[in-house]
Amino acid sequence: MVTSPIPTGRHAAPNTKRARGARGARGATPPPGAVSGRALGVLAALAAALVAAFVLAPARLAADGGSGDLVDHRHLVEGVHGAFVQYWRSGDRDLTPDLARIVDYWFRYHVVKGAIAAALLIVLVALTVLVWKMFLRAEGRGTAEGLGTVARAALASAGTFATMLAMVALAAVMANIQGMKAPFASLLPMLTEGATDPELATALDQATQALADPARTGARTPPAIDVMSDDFARYHVALAVVAAIAATALLGTSVLLWRRFARAASADRRTRRVLGSFGVLSAVLTLGLLVLMVGNINAAGHSPRVLLDALRGGL
Repeated sequence: MVTSPIPTGRHAAPNTKRARGARGARGATPPPGAVSGRALGVLAALAAALVAAFVLAPARLAADGGSGDLVDHRHLVEGVHGAFVQYWRSGDRDLTPDLARIVDYWFRYHVVKGAIAAALLIVLVALTVLVWKMFLRAEGRGTAEGLGTVARAALASAGTFATMLAMVALAAVMANIQGMKAPFASLLPMLTEGATDPELATALDQATQALADPARTGARTPPAIDVMSDDFARYHVALAVVAAIAATALLGTSVLLWRRFARAASADRRTRRVLGSFGVLSAVLTLGLLVLMVGNINAAGHSPRVLLDALRGGL
């Protein structure tokens, strides 16, 4: 009689259990702490790469075949000085070719820098949320996360740092949108940067006199003054609009945080403390952005005075 090679009856159970155990081990889902730690590392590395790109990449990425010399900041400042003198002497509203080349480069520069800052902001918001979630899950030594007092303190420090970086990234996004909208106005503060040659000094003196005492220039305002004043108005309107949008988003975030704070159990002090802290922070930032919005609306309404301050080195 031939014996069957497949065990039957109660002898099959141990082998079956071992097989199931092996399959379970191979297909096991990683613990939440491992997944969070891996995601944390990826986001932190991505944030570091974007910070480096924000500092190093925009000038080179914005340059084309006709503006490669502007990558160096010293050459850019010198180019702005010379191009402004030519533009002021031209007596026309239209930008001279050299100044238009620099303004186009500066627009592309802000586009690149703004895009990198926006990507960095997204990554930092995700990183901040992840770190604080990990902090709230780490209730003490010996938990499923295996995190103790030192680890919780490290998470709290990392979460605070990521939050601060996210606020800086938000400011960078706003500033670069402003620069994209009015690149000429964004360049004007460079007129008072570096060495001032006699020709530039004469042009700036004439421009400041025309702004400070229009009656001295006669009935006709120099065309360049009108162009610069209009661009400064757009410059400040752009920031006022962006500040209003950001304030609205932060106000909505603050409302959601306070609702979650109210629903959190009173015994869960750590969750309530984190939610309350972010609720206060978002409310304060909302107020700050509203003040910024009002200030820029006022500046846009008095753009000749603001332009005068900029040409005198006060902006």
